[in-house]
Amino acid sequence: MEIIQFFVDLLSDPRGAIAGWIMTLGPIWVYTPLFLIVFVETGLVFFPFLPGDSLLFAAGVFSAPGGGLHVGVTWLVFVAAAILGNTSNYWIARLFGSRIIDSGKVKALTPERMAKLDHFFEKYGGLTIVITRFMPFFRTFAPFIAGTGHMNFAKFTLFNAIGGISWVSLFVFVGYFFGGIPFVQEHFEVIVLGIVAVSVAPAVIGAVKAAMASRKSKASDSAEDAPRGKHAK
Repeated sequence: MEIIQFFVDLLSDPRGAIAGWIMTLGPIWVYTPLFLIVFVETGLVFFPFLPGDSLLFAAGVFSAPGGGLHVGVTWLVFVAAAILGNTSNYWIARLFGSRIIDSGKVKALTPERMAKLDHFFEKYGGLTIVITRFMPFFRTFAPFIAGTGHMNFAKFTLFNAIGGISWVSLFVFVGYFFGGIPFVQEHFEVIVLGIVAVSVAPAVIGAVKAAMASRKSKASDSAEDAPRGKHAK
């Protein structure tokens, strides 16, 4: 139950979690949970629900002067975690991908998400690793799918570095430069929810479009079958 409560608290209040770590772990060891959370979210397909975007933003806020973190160290720790996490994910897939998929134990790795990522790789190639960095769930699965045969390691590493640096820089520096504004401080929870909503929006829009296209296709097939049935009578 304690681990479940930990994840609930982290998801609902990343700012409170970081504040608690600064107080209990001190200015050096506080970076350990920050590194591990981003590494696990990006490195293990079993934890796609961890709060990457909101955690980066909240850490950026605490990296402003007087916040308890140093912006340079925060940025470096997160970049390392993001790149190493994706690399770990890639090699797990390279070595055990087919067995993990066939086992069905990763419930979030649905056929629909896999098909969506296959489409991304066909359309955008290596840029898929960069684009999905900004999409919760998909950023966890993209390196896994890449490791199952979509990309060689050298090409993956290049786009992994670009995506990791871009993702971390955006959210950490937005938090660093704008987190001290009174409006942001007073409405922090709402802003975090907004960040999550914006991050999830592309995936939701894509799912809605796919559902609408499927419905239109079924309706079209039904319309074509109806005259045939009538003619057969």
